[in-house]
Amino acid sequence: MAEHDTGSIRNVALLGHGGSGKTSLAEMLLVKAGVLGEPGSLERGTTVCDSDPLEKEHQHSLNSAIASLSFEGAYINLLDTPGDPDFRGQALAAMGAAETAAIVVNATAGIEMSTRRLMRRARQRKRCRIIVINRMDAEGADLEQLLMDIREEFGAQCLPINLPTDNSATVRDCFFKSDGDTDISSVAEAHTEIVDQVVEVDEDLMSRYLDGEEIDPQALHDAFEKSLRQGHLVPICFTSALTGAGCGEFLRLCRHLLPSPLEGNPPPFRKGPDGERVTASLKPDDHVLAHVFKVSNDPFAGKLSIFRVYQGTVKPDTQLYVGESRKPIKAAHLYRIQGKEHIEIDEAVPGDICALGKVEEIHYDAILHDSHDEDHYYLKPIDFPQPMFGLAVEVTSRGNEQKLASALTRLAEEDPCFVVEHNQELNETVVRGLGEMHLRVMLERMKQRYNVDVETRNPRIAYRETITRPAEGHYRHKKQTGGAGQFGEVFMRVRPLGRGEGFVFRSEVVGGSIPSNLIPAVEKGVRQLLDEGAIAGFPLQDIEAVVYDGKHHPVDSKEVAFVIAGRKAFLDAVRNAGPQVLEPVVELEVTVPDGAMGDVTGSLASKRARIQGTDSLSGGMTSVSAAVPLSVLAEFPTELKSLTGGEGRYTMSFSHYEAVPAGEQADLVKAFEAGASDDD
Repeated sequence: MAEHDTGSIRNVALLGHGGSGKTSLAEMLLVKAGVLGEPGSLERGTTVCDSDPLEKEHQHSLNSAIASLSFEGAYINLLDTPGDPDFRGQALAAMGAAETAAIVVNATAGIEMSTRRLMRRARQRKRCRIIVINRMDAEGADLEQLLMDIREEFGAQCLPINLPTDNSATVRDCFFKSDGDTDISSVAEAHTEIVDQVVEVDEDLMSRYLDGEEIDPQALHDAFEKSLRQGHLVPICFTSALTGAGCGEFLRLCRHLLPSPLEGNPPPFRKGPDGERVTASLKPDDHVLAHVFKVSNDPFAGKLSIFRVYQGTVKPDTQLYVGESRKPIKAAHLYRIQGKEHIEIDEAVPGDICALGKVEEIHYDAILHDSHDEDHYYLKPIDFPQPMFGLAVEVTSRGNEQKLASALTRLAEEDPCFVVEHNQELNETVVRGLGEMHLRVMLERMKQRYNVDVETRNPRIAYRETITRPAEGHYRHKKQTGGAGQFGEVFMRVRPLGRGEGFVFRSEVVGGSIPSNLIPAVEKGVRQLLDEGAIAGFPLQDIEAVVYDGKHHPVDSKEVAFVIAGRKAFLDAVRNAGPQVLEPVVELEVTVPDGAMGDVTGSLASKRARIQGTDSLSGGMTSVSAAVPLSVLAEFPTELKSLTGGEGRYTMSFSHYEAVPAGEQADLVKAFEAGASDDD
């Protein structure tokens, strides 16, 4: 039998900026629940959630981790997530497995870059949100001002559900209690505010409340849950992971007020990627439906697939299908995850988070089910930040290429924001991530786990080519070598398409000037040039090509002749159409100390950046947003570190392609022509 039922489960993702104390908070919560005798230490590498050797070395979270506890009849899964923006893919994936997003805020640092981003993401994904002000007893913490900042930044629906008292030595409940004093305000004032907010979502309660009836907080449970689901209420609570103050109260809040899987917003399953919406039943006796939100690989223990159950019951002998696979896999061993420990269990009910080991067919984002009725079920994909920071990698020892490929594949399975690309033309392997730190950690992990050493360098920029005006081209291919010859003639028109529209090929040939069976050969030739480029060796995009006339020979017109003619006619047309090289432009968001803002904006301006805005943040920081060509950012991480004393951070995401300056285009064309002549 299961240790718990669905109604007693609470899944809570601990999210927040790096340094907010999420891992230490999880440690103290495990102590308060009696799972641990004393909290582990980040410095000594003894915490439950930071168990990876690299996490111990770096002394902060690099992966999402799971720890569970039982408290007053509730079974609580804590999902501890990395706070560094370079590893936010792990945080976003973990958020999807929880009903509640607990945004942890460092009481001294205040609202930071990731605080805003995670609050916004949690709202967009309809997670119930709670703000946890951690390190409330830290020297210099202005808790009253921080409360005001939070409400100003995120709205009046953010209300304290408890408040610090006795100089932050403990906290006092403001929901179930209505009297007493705190370090900030009276309990009565906070109690009235939060009850006022909750009754607004229930007309009957609102009417009774306005009539002067005193509403028992116990009777507000359903309205409280509804307020959380709708984002009408975002409770704020206080903790100290160092002393444990407020941690017991946080667990009681989880137990009595945070939603179970039966009460949270249901996940957006669909029948087919764009099909009708389907709601999981959450019934333990229904078909199994589960979602894989994390995969980890260990060179000794093998592959571990961690998933959330949404309906049905999974047992060790359950036959499961992975997505649309026709062949089932067997859940031979079912585990509960406690940090690095894998504890075998007998079954998992809806709402449970558990894992299967050593099943190669399972991948991140897979839907697991036990009936073909759910073959085409999908969850709406997470909008992960696009990995733009890249390094070209190659092995230091020849003969290790296959070993490198295997290691990179394993790493990419684990992290949806770590992408491996291989450029066949250049024979270049490029790894892409969310920043310098992200890639450095992934390559360290590859060395540590798989003993693969690599050299790195900046990758080739993903330039593109396009055209700026309509034009025509023509080519006649004629070859005679004694026997049967080759003949094909093609007339072609091209015109530019809108940015991002790709490529369109059409035929307007009439009268059989080119036989219909040879039109695909013309298109094949065109697509060859599409990949190779016309002026600088980069792929062509946003072009419509129309073959409208030509000539053929009844004997000599073969497919190869029209492949060549199509390619050369397209090249002729493109070169007549004002060809242009495009470069990728990224949206850059940089957070810097106020004193360094001038230096950083000056540096960006020298890189052809367009500053789009600045925003003053708490803690003496400023956020600068800019659109910048990717080609000029290779050295930016090092430069930013130097200009800000290591305090600056940045994130970037692909925005669009735009034309490179004329001088740079000339250099790119010249380099391409020089390379082509060398090949000759």
